[in-house]
Amino acid sequence: MVLSIEEDQNRFKKIIRGKIKQNLRKYISQGELIGKKGKELVSIPIPQIELPKFKYGKTDSGGIGQGDGEKGQPVDGDGQTSTAGNQPGQHIREVELTLDELAEILGEELELPKIEPRGKKEIITQSDKYTGIRRTGPESLRHFKRTYREALKRQIISRDFNPDKPIIIPIKEDLRYRSWKTTKLPQSNAVIIYMMDVSGSMWDEQKEIVRIESFWIDTWLRANYKGIQTRYIIHDAIAHEVDRDTFFSTKESGGTVISSAYEMCAQILERDFPPEEWNIYPFHFSDGDNWSKEDNQLCFKILEENILPVANMFCYGQVESAYGSGQFLDDIHSYFEENDSIITSIIPDRDAIYESIKEFLGKGK
Repeated sequence: MVLSIEEDQNRFKKIIRGKIKQNLRKYISQGELIGKKGKELVSIPIPQIELPKFKYGKTDSGGIGQGDGEKGQPVDGDGQTSTAGNQPGQHIREVELTLDELAEILGEELELPKIEPRGKKEIITQSDKYTGIRRTGPESLRHFKRTYREALKRQIISRDFNPDKPIIIPIKEDLRYRSWKTTKLPQSNAVIIYMMDVSGSMWDEQKEIVRIESFWIDTWLRANYKGIQTRYIIHDAIAHEVDRDTFFSTKESGGTVISSAYEMCAQILERDFPPEEWNIYPFHFSDGDNWSKEDNQLCFKILEENILPVANMFCYGQVESAYGSGQFLDDIHSYFEENDSIITSIIPDRDAIYESIKEFLGKGK
């Protein structure tokens, strides 16, 4: 019976996983998962899957079999007469996944390669992994299923088992405990630096696109690195380092000087994140409307001399807006024509986030 239940649960998990992969593009573009993100779990609405369950009603509230009514008369859940309908009901089930499980589905669906960490220095961490079963151990590690199985086997062999009264009482020789092995694992560090243009041409919709995309980028990179930090820079004509909430809630204003963000990014990396110890991922999102071509050249100089030599890759996402010229992307392509350390992506709307993530993360750097 236990094995049958486990098999049913595994089949159900496969169905759930298939449904998530089937609707992943929709979840990514609409941002449904972000608002449901907990500390370590994400709650996902899965349509057309419903498990049967009992529901307790209110006591002394009447209902089926109580009060007036004719035989065969239809009633609803509150005991009230109901009329027929011809519309399908809503069948939505909330399924919880860990962020690691979500990252695995993302990687499978987008065919993302595993990241090869760079950098010479690694933190060594200890990991306890359960590797088997033994006869002694602390009560907190008692394996209840194996203990029950041993007790059942013993009672059947000794003919103490009564199928009409199946009482299983483990004794000391039946007890089984999980055993573990402590191993030392290398743990690579990584830092993600998000930069976003918050000038007057970047409106709320453009910032929401950045918010959604950064959630998925975070999810994938955190699945590849156990030690990770995130920094946030906003800029118009001047750059500021801010917290996450400020990054996504700052109102639009002012002109655009992109080099101010790149200068601050370079300063943060030099001060806090030496490349021999950290894997470095700068992401910049803008509508491509910079103040001048001269500032574009200054941006490329900072990238070439200070950021690209230490970063795993540099990602630039151009979010289209009604007021942005988009010229910055063309200039990047002209200046860094054969440099595969720079990855660019055009993000015209939310539907483009899916492909943009694949463009950024598809090289496994």
